[in-house]
Amino acid sequence: MDATPPELPDRSLNIAILAMGGQGGGVLADWIVDLAEREGWQAQSTSVPGVAQRTGATIYYVEIIRPHPGRSPVLSLLPVPGDVDVVIAAEFFEAGRAIQRGLVTPDRTTLIASTHRAYAVLEKAKPGDGRGDSGAVAAAARVAARRFIAADMQALAERAGSVISASLFGALAAAEVLPFPRAAFEATVRAAGVGVEASLRAFAAGFESIATPPTPPPAAAALAAQARGGSEAERAALARALARLDEFPAPAQPMLRHGLQRVADYQDAAYAHEYLDRVAHLAAHDDGADGFALSIEAARHVAVAMAYDDVIRVADLKTRGARFTRVRAEIAAQPDQPVGITEFFHPRLEEVCASLPAGLGRAVQRSALLSGLIGRLFARGRHVRTDRLTGFLPLYLIAGLKRRRRTLLRHAGEQAHLDAWLALAARHAAADPRLATEIVKCRRLVKGYGDTHARGSSKFDRVTGAVDRLAGRADAADWVRRLREAALADEDGRTLDGALATLATLESVPAPTGETV
Repeated sequence: MDATPPELPDRSLNIAILAMGGQGGGVLADWIVDLAEREGWQAQSTSVPGVAQRTGATIYYVEIIRPHPGRSPVLSLLPVPGDVDVVIAAEFFEAGRAIQRGLVTPDRTTLIASTHRAYAVLEKAKPGDGRGDSGAVAAAARVAARRFIAADMQALAERAGSVISASLFGALAAAEVLPFPRAAFEATVRAAGVGVEASLRAFAAGFESIATPPTPPPAAAALAAQARGGSEAERAALARALARLDEFPAPAQPMLRHGLQRVADYQDAAYAHEYLDRVAHLAAHDDGADGFALSIEAARHVAVAMAYDDVIRVADLKTRGARFTRVRAEIAAQPDQPVGITEFFHPRLEEVCASLPAGLGRAVQRSALLSGLIGRLFARGRHVRTDRLTGFLPLYLIAGLKRRRRTLLRHAGEQAHLDAWLALAARHAAADPRLATEIVKCRRLVKGYGDTHARGSSKFDRVTGAVDRLAGRADAADWVRRLREAALADEDGRTLDGALATLATLESVPAPTGETV
């Protein structure tokens, strides 16, 4: 970030704020107007609402100008491309939209953006990773803006118990693009008289994040933090697992650290050691020629596969004290205000059986009588008040089944599926590490629970079922990647059907290696 503020011109300073509903964009605009007027400047603000909350953010526009005795300024009602001094984006892709609209220019504009994302419906609706490329927005911002200032203002505001408008106001003060001291900004917040203390904490966090960006904690500190909690034996076992990271390639260790944290939180330290054993089996075939991609992807996807979603996990997350604290913080509840939380549950027969001991679960599945009785019992969804003991206690007891998870039917099925998947990757790893890496990546097809999990598992089986037909081809890894991307392209699997039909035509075509498939 260029620390030298631009020289103030003898004209209006024009500020555009792009914010979604609930982010306090109007409050931020009002603060800027109040700040300018308190400092003796003239100011005007307008707003143009978007079509909907995620199809177009509201654009708040503020112009401020020094008073000129005997002259009245004519201020614009709308931002004009090429004529904006400061753009404040309360979400990262709103910064990209500001660039597209021409509001950000390299000769004039300071762009202040929060790096967090609020994903659009189209991004979340895709079966695969439908997220836009934040890196492309950042690259465009560095080229399009005179100064580009970015930090996760949403996280800073949440930690302060406030909303993002306050942390963005702090970032605006630290950027020194307005000719007013920090004290004047803080006085403006105090004068508003609403949520003052929380707003000032968020303001200070936003200011410091720009003035003195935080440095990430060293790896040793991150490891120590993960080894806290639980019994002394659990902490010792987790510490031993963390010490094993040195056995793996350095590029894979950050992902392994995240994976360890995930599986240990999901089950226990012994489960974390099982995780490392499984990754090590594949990493042994990784010669590093592809940047240790096999080790990195194994660290990622094995952790996700081992920490699968089940009823126990859902109950555990919904009864944690941290969740109740987070909900209260999100709705800004005061200490003396009661908060009610209603959960909706509608487990299917398969999920009920999966939560039983393996033998009993299979017996229920085979019995038409028992299946019918349980099916009728859970035919309708239930609303559960977890803020009440009558709702909280059953979920708390279900979460306690975590200690018995290894004996349950769902775990047996997941482990068999996991072992078969890793065995397939290991079988091809020595001859074709790229193919093994693509096989490992196929696990992303399996996600969620219920019908979503069933559809994903079916696609996974169809894609991996084609691997042996492709083995030996120089383009085998590319084909598995194409099939996986086809499976992620739509929900009903039609694109995958077409890709598999194309693959079937290769059976009579010579492989690139000269062999016949």
